Order: sequence, then structure tokens, then C-alpha cells
Amino acid sequence: MSLQTPLGRVLGMGSAKTGAGHWWMQRLTAVALLPLGLWFVFAVLGLQHGNYLMVAAWVAEPVNAILLILLVLTLVYHSSLGLQVVIEDYVHGATKVATLVLMQFVHVIMAVGGIYAIVTVSVGAAT
Repeated sequence: MSLQTPLGRVLGMGSAKTGAGHWWMQRLTAVALLPLGLWFVFAVLGLQHGNYLMVAAWVAEPVNAILLILLVLTLVYHSSLGLQVVIEDYVHGATKVATLVLMQFVHVIMAVGGIYAIVTVSVGAAT
């Protein structure tokens, strides 16, 4: 039995001071995904009979390549933020740290792979 009051027990056990920033970044990336996602859907639907050469020529346009890279980066970052919260809430013990590290590595690989694919197709189509 403790003689400490409930308030005394929780003082000093406050937030890590990063929750609000994490929350804001998740909301900002969600807002950024709205126009990027709509642009992507309408742009892809606008391609007639999207064979590889047509899509490669479309990706080779600088505005499209830049917007695709922004879409990939925003999607991967938003996904990383969301999965981090899920892992922190539902995975416990030593598995939590290993899962968080693995999740970050997978997201970095996805971002690098996506950007590499966009650059390769856009440069390859331009030559």
C-alpha cells in the first residue's frame, strides 16, 4: 500500500513530448495525399490503352515524375507513421523494438525502390 496520492504517482510520467508532432504529421500527410491521389487516379485514367511505352513517356514528363516521387514519399511516410502507432500500442516487450526497426527498414526500402523505379523509367524513356 502506497501513501502516495494518485496525482503523485502519475507526475513525472507525462508524455514524451512527441505525440502532438506525430499526430500533426500524420494529418498533414493525409491532406497531402488527397490532391496527389486524385491527380494520380485521373492521370492514369486519362491514359488511353496504357501500354508500357505510353506510360513511360508519361512518366518521363518532369512534372509527372516529380509528382509521382512526391506521391511515393508521402505514401511511405504516412504508412510509416500509422504502423508505428499500431506497433507501439499492440506489440510489447523485446518484439516491439525489433518490429519497429524492421518496419522502418521496409519503409526505407519501399521509398528507395519506388523512387528508383520512377527515375529509371523516366530517364530510360527520355533516351
